[in-house]
Amino acid sequence: MEAINGLSLGFSHALTLTNLAWALLGCFLGTAVGVLPGIGPALTIALLLPITFQVSATGAFILFCGVFYGAMYGGSTTSILLNAPGESGSIITALEGAKMARSGRAGPALATAAIGSFVAGLVGTLGIAFLGPVIVDVALLLGPAEYFCLMVLCFVTVSAVLGGSALRGLVSLFFGLTLGLVGIDLQTGQPRMTFGLPELYDGVNVVLVAVALFAVAEALHMAWRHHGGAAQVLPVGHLMLSRSDLRRSFWPWMRGAGLGFPFGVLPAGGTEMPTMLSYYAERKLVAPEHAHEFGTTGAIEGVAGPEAANNAAAAGILVPMLTLGLPTSATAAIMLSAFQSYGIQPGPLLFETQPDLVWTLIASLFVANVMLVVLNLPLVGLWVKILKIPTPQLYAGILVFATIGTYGISNSIVDLVLLYAIGIIGMFMRRFDFPVAPVVIGMILGPMAEQALRQALTISEGNWMVFVTRPGSLAILLVAVAALLGPRIYRAWARRRA
Repeated sequence: MEAINGLSLGFSHALTLTNLAWALLGCFLGTAVGVLPGIGPALTIALLLPITFQVSATGAFILFCGVFYGAMYGGSTTSILLNAPGESGSIITALEGAKMARSGRAGPALATAAIGSFVAGLVGTLGIAFLGPVIVDVALLLGPAEYFCLMVLCFVTVSAVLGGSALRGLVSLFFGLTLGLVGIDLQTGQPRMTFGLPELYDGVNVVLVAVALFAVAEALHMAWRHHGGAAQVLPVGHLMLSRSDLRRSFWPWMRGAGLGFPFGVLPAGGTEMPTMLSYYAERKLVAPEHAHEFGTTGAIEGVAGPEAANNAAAAGILVPMLTLGLPTSATAAIMLSAFQSYGIQPGPLLFETQPDLVWTLIASLFVANVMLVVLNLPLVGLWVKILKIPTPQLYAGILVFATIGTYGISNSIVDLVLLYAIGIIGMFMRRFDFPVAPVVIGMILGPMAEQALRQALTISEGNWMVFVTRPGSLAILLVAVAALLGPRIYRAWARRRA
């Protein structure tokens, strides 16, 4: 009942002309950047952050969520037409989608991906609306010790999942934690790691770091690799799905959405595992007369299921971010920094302190989902033209916007020096396959984890055993240890058996 009342409140605000315009702009921008390989929602929101500080919080977050959902829709276009997935969640879509495109069925592949994204987005948004308040009730029972252990779990799982190896992920996380230490210690009032620069007393701006790692680093990395010229795009053809295509796509959409959302809610559940599980499930469940299409001419089930799983998992990412204040992806981390920039702290109290904002945001996700399916199918021809922008011009424009936006935040030369210094570090991280998302997550959650640790030790009078004597914190720590050591133990056991 609470969710229904909240949605009624949200739709009364979301359907105003101003908020509808923000949603439409976000959907359009998100789809456009989702189409371009290598430019995802994290980079786009990072670039928009400095520009939207003069906008109301509600309008800014409707725009960001439109970008987020739009990029999920647009990511399938490059996977199908170029066989070049822009994000890890679209890799499985490319397996069958690119083969369908080469067989002259790019239109049906794009259509089933767009409709599957709509179905999964609807399931995911319903999950946010109805599961969010339930998770809030559970979260209100947690104390500082449990919150610290929950953040440790987030650090471990994000580093292990987003990094090619746990070591690389933990190195990136340590870099982020170090950046989070810069500034005035909230407990003692002493400056830390400021090197005598007054500009660093307030700490390193999270927006600056996000723009440096996702915009500047990506542009420099692409320049280093000397990628140029325009992409060669396959023709789209007719976008209509036949009755047979609809019948073959329906249950894969349902199964993919059901698989994807729970993985999105889990800390660092990611989109890779549910898309792979969906793909293998569809291979097993496909009708015998269509089984030969997998891996040859392309099976529509292999596009419909993984694309729905990808979008449902991405929608689920918003649940821990809004209800617990835990970002489990790069995009969620940047959105969390945006909340903090407006003086809003996501967490269990967000639904009570900012009900208008939260429910308007959730209602806007429903609106954006409808807008996207209407926008995507007729405008595929336009998105295809965007793919033909030469890479040098594209990334030069990104560098210009990143520089102007960052300087506009504080009018500080120190911030520009930090922007390009961290951008160069991010370029080398990409070059040597170190993930950048744990840096942003560590920088945002590091100070929060420090405060929770100090509060827990203050309450327990300095007794470190508080983290293992409380059942909730002990259970979370055991899960974190299992997430860190479990894969290694399993690999060692498998090698011994072999």
